[in-house]
Amino acid sequence: MNTTPKIAVIIGSTRPTRFADKPAQWILKQARARTDMDVELVDLRDHPMPFFDEISTNRFVPSQNPEAVRWQETVGKYDGFIFVVPEYNHSLPAVLKNALDEAYKEWNHKPFTAVGYGGVGAARSIEHLRQIGVELQMVSTAAAVHIAGGDFFTVSPFGHDRPLEEIEANLLPYAKGAFDELVWWAKATMAARALEA
Repeated sequence: MNTTPKIAVIIGSTRPTRFADKPAQWILKQARARTDMDVELVDLRDHPMPFFDEISTNRFVPSQNPEAVRWQETVGKYDGFIFVVPEYNHSLPAVLKNALDEAYKEWNHKPFTAVGYGGVGAARSIEHLRQIGVELQMVSTAAAVHIAGGDFFTVSPFGHDRPLEEIEANLLPYAKGAFDELVWWAKATMAARALEA
């Protein structure tokens, strides 16, 4: 059994003018600098799913839509996830909620962490993500990365649009904590899932 977790960095926004690419590339770079996980980028733009239009979740009925099935196959390849999320009206983007809803079994017994950005670092969005994760039988890390306040306005196009590296000293301790927890939980859940197979 391969003990190196395969982790997906999922970009949770598909807006044409999204800021998400900047933190996604930054967290991908930080994750790839580690040797205890294999990390790939997954962009929801590459998965144009309809809004949940199945009879039921694939927990009970196989999905019919080919894009939903392709998404489930994509999610199923990974042992854990890093969601990159903005905050829209105190919650996560509809496209990310839909992506979470379009799979079920593929999320089960896998951990996740998040990188949130916005005025309050997407704190409420990440909390909502954690609530959804519980229902999907996932494990959330306690640590997350929040790009908030002055840091957000330093690097975002709504402020000075500076390189994210200018604020990374403020983010790196949180990223390390989130990665450490994610890898621990990924290895634990991989071992547990192997016993069920």
